[in-house]
Amino acid sequence: MTKRDRITRGILSIMAVLAYNLVCFTAAYYITDYLYETTGKHPHDLFKQLITALMTFLLFAGTAFCFGFFGRRKHVAFFQSMLDALRRISKGDFNVNLAVRPNPNDGFGKLAESINHMAEQLNQMEQLRQEFISNVSHEIQSPLTSMNGFARILRTDQLSEEERHHYLSIIETESKRLSKLSDNLLKLTSLESKHHPFEPKRYRLDKQLRHIVLACEPQWLEKSIDLDISLGEAWIVADEELLSQVWVNLIHNSIKFTPQGGTIGIVLHQTKDEDRTVTEVTISDTGIGIAEGDLPHVFERFYKADKARTRASGGSGLGLSIAHRIVDMHHGTIRVQSKPGEGAAFSVTLPSTEDKA
Repeated sequence: MTKRDRITRGILSIMAVLAYNLVCFTAAYYITDYLYETTGKHPHDLFKQLITALMTFLLFAGTAFCFGFFGRRKHVAFFQSMLDALRRISKGDFNVNLAVRPNPNDGFGKLAESINHMAEQLNQMEQLRQEFISNVSHEIQSPLTSMNGFARILRTDQLSEEERHHYLSIIETESKRLSKLSDNLLKLTSLESKHHPFEPKRYRLDKQLRHIVLACEPQWLEKSIDLDISLGEAWIVADEELLSQVWVNLIHNSIKFTPQGGTIGIVLHQTKDEDRTVTEVTISDTGIGIAEGDLPHVFERFYKADKARTRASGGSGLGLSIAHRIVDMHHGTIRVQSKPGEGAAFSVTLPSTEDKA
C-alpha cells in the first residue's frame, strides 16, 4: 500500500467515525426529547445538553462494544478454524479448505486463501510422492520376482546345461535392468536437485553425435536399420556429458522401437542471425509410433506408451524424463511428433550458442 493510499484510508476512517458519532448524537437527541415529553419534566438547557452528550457517549460506546464483541467472536472462530486446518496439515491431512470468502481488502480472507493454496499444493506433492513410490516399487518388484523364480528353478538337479545357462542369462539380464533402474533414479534425483554439476563448454556437436551413432552400431546393425544422417559442422556451448545422455536415450529409443530393416534419421540444423544462433537436432524413426493420447505424457517419469514392448526391451520409463530435464537445464525445448505405425520424431532445440571464432 502506498503512502497516498494510507492517507486516503485514514481520512475515510475519520470521516466514518464522525458520521457515526453524528448518528449517535441525533439518536440521543430524539431519545431524550421523547423522555422529556413522556415524563413531563423539562430540565435546564445546560442539563439537556449534558444529558444528550452522555446519551451520545453511551450509544457510541455500547454499539461499538456490541460490534467488537460479535466481531471478536467471528475472529476467534476464524483463528480456531485456521489452527484446526494447520493441525490437520501437520499430521499429513491436506484435504482442508477454510470456509472463508476471500476478500482482496481483507487480511483474514487473504490468510485463508493462502492456507487453502498451501494445502492444495501439498496435496498435489503428496499424490506425486505416492505415485512415485508406487512406480518405483512396481519397477523393482518385477525383476526381483523374476530373479527369485529362476533362482529356485536353478536349484533343481534335472536341468540340462543349456537350460541352466538360459536361466542364468535371464537372471543376469534382470540384474542389469535393476542396476540401470537404480542408476537412472539416482541420475534423475540428482538432475532435479540444484546441486548437480553443470559445466558448459564450447565443442563440436556434430562430432559428438557421430561418436554416439558409431557407439550404437552393433544395435542398429543387428536389426539391419538404415541410418539417414545429415550433420553439418556445428559449434555449441553446453554440458557435453549431459547432452550425450540426451542423444543416447533418444537414439536407443529409436533403435528399440524401429522394426527390422527400418530407418532412423538424425538431422542437425543451425539457424544464425546477427544476435543469436539456434541449434536443432531431430531424431526420427519408422517405428511403431506413439498414440495421440500418449503424446502429452511421454516425458513423465515411468510412463510407458507400450508397456509390454518396453518391459520386454528392459526400459524403465525414465529415459525421456532424464532427457527432458537435461534440456530444461540448457534452457532448451524437446518435443515429439508421432502417429501410430508411422514412427516418431523427437526434436531438441537449444538456444543461443557461440559461433566458431
